[in-house]
Amino acid sequence: MVKELDKVDVVTIGAGWTGGIIAAETSKEGLKVKSLERGPYRDTDDYQHVHDELKYAQRYELMQDTSIETLTFRNNPDERALPVRRLGSFLPGNGRGGAGTHWNGQTDRYMAYDFKIKTMTEEKYGESKLGIDSGLRYRDWGITFDEMEKYYDKFEKTTGISGEKNPLGEKRSNPYPNPPMVKTPILEKFEKAANELKLNPIMMPSANMSQNYENPDGETLNQCQYCGFCERFACEYDAKATPDVTVLRTAEKTGNHEVRYNSNVTEIVTDKEDNEKVTGVKFIDTETREEFFQPADIVVLTSFLFNNYKLLRVSDIGKQYDPETEEGTLGSNYCYQTGLGATGFFEEKFNTFMGAGALGMLLDDFNGDNFDHDDLDFIHGGSIHFTQTGVRPILTNTIPKDTPQWGEEFKEESINNFARTLTVYTMAHTGPHKNHYLDLDDTYKDAFGNSQVMLTYNWTEQDNARNKYLTEKCKEIVEKMGAKHIEVENDDLGDYDIVPYQSTNISGGTPMGTDPDNSVVNTWLQHWDRDNLFVAGSSTFVHNSGNNPTGTVGALAYRCAEGIINYYKNKERLED
Repeated sequence: MVKELDKVDVVTIGAGWTGGIIAAETSKEGLKVKSLERGPYRDTDDYQHVHDELKYAQRYELMQDTSIETLTFRNNPDERALPVRRLGSFLPGNGRGGAGTHWNGQTDRYMAYDFKIKTMTEEKYGESKLGIDSGLRYRDWGITFDEMEKYYDKFEKTTGISGEKNPLGEKRSNPYPNPPMVKTPILEKFEKAANELKLNPIMMPSANMSQNYENPDGETLNQCQYCGFCERFACEYDAKATPDVTVLRTAEKTGNHEVRYNSNVTEIVTDKEDNEKVTGVKFIDTETREEFFQPADIVVLTSFLFNNYKLLRVSDIGKQYDPETEEGTLGSNYCYQTGLGATGFFEEKFNTFMGAGALGMLLDDFNGDNFDHDDLDFIHGGSIHFTQTGVRPILTNTIPKDTPQWGEEFKEESINNFARTLTVYTMAHTGPHKNHYLDLDDTYKDAFGNSQVMLTYNWTEQDNARNKYLTEKCKEIVEKMGAKHIEVENDDLGDYDIVPYQSTNISGGTPMGTDPDNSVVNTWLQHWDRDNLFVAGSSTFVHNSGNNPTGTVGALAYRCAEGIINYYKNKERLED
């Protein structure tokens, strides 16, 4: 029997960046907020032994448990999808803070071009430039960079971003709240090479603190110790801005916010008397297996991309996308990022052991439409990165491609190159495609009886062309840095492989827009079919960019929170 709980004003599904931001902003306004988090409670005190590469980087202590819930995958609609038994290509979080707990801290803004990509591309290059299989899926977002700027600024102040002005960036209302991180000798090496090539390198905007910092909500973050354990790890120093040490603490201090852990939401419940409203959500306590109903005036989906999509689909809210007709919106516009580059093998040794997740430099000379695409068979581009994140013994073993995978030569090359290799890589845009989408796979069920999400995705000809172009630019920089030998990942990408880790920067599935015929939510992230239902996160992106998406996720969450507060006060649908 389902047990009904006391009603709240707002319920968020997940307690990561988006759930934390929305909980903090709405609870500060006096709304009663509950967050339902499928994972456990963790806090800084639980991370005193976090420098365990086997436990956290290999055995995924902070990640989603695929024995409970996973997805199935195929490269194209004609293939049979198979279940992902072990996480690889991306790493959804689990527990307090979500994926925001184990992120690197790289925090860019998207470009003005990203928000008006269809209009700006067609005006400059013509309609055919978008590609025949992507043209109908590319859209302007319905909101401009100028409208987004104040939300970017708010997120950067909350997270204490360390950075410097980008000569190729959009206009800022304020400088970064903290100065950039320490520029190490190998970063200076990259900077010198990029400058000699007449490029514009800057220190990477970083949520790793360059100094002690107190944010506008009164939360304290400490100076980074450059320990080299960021991605896949939490921070025991509170030196990396994460939801659990910023917005979730802020929400809890109001007295209006509660997080219920080990609570897996299985359904959004539509009002039987008014099908334009929802009444709350059903969830299962994963420890006791009891089922509960949480009533709420407003429901906000703030979980990882696949879960946002899945909850809408299993709750029969919205129309599933059909790749044959390109009708429907739910599940459409799924995108990823390519992240290949050039690795240099050097004579000298480097101190690559110390580092931080966002200790690095980047340049936007080949990002967006900052370079001419007239004679190129792709649109957009990507930022070029050089990072010093810290090498660790298990996952770091860079050797020349022709080295045997075992034996004496393998050992010699592994030892010799451990501190003698540097990689310049890209974070590149990928666009929507008619055959890239999410659906449900009825063959495989999760632990609670719902169908698993099915992902259909592959690299495109544009992705191949863009990757070749950008990795050659990476090679030019590595040559300038003085490598004795360079290996470039510039061959065709082949079929997308979901097994190796590439990036957790995925997007789409519940895209935003100004027209319900081609989007799931409006620009306030309010669902077109349910007035009191909101969806936040990268699932609302129309396409991916050449920059890290977390800054845009955070900015949109602040805009969504503003919309939720206005809706709660006025009880009227929000206008774009």
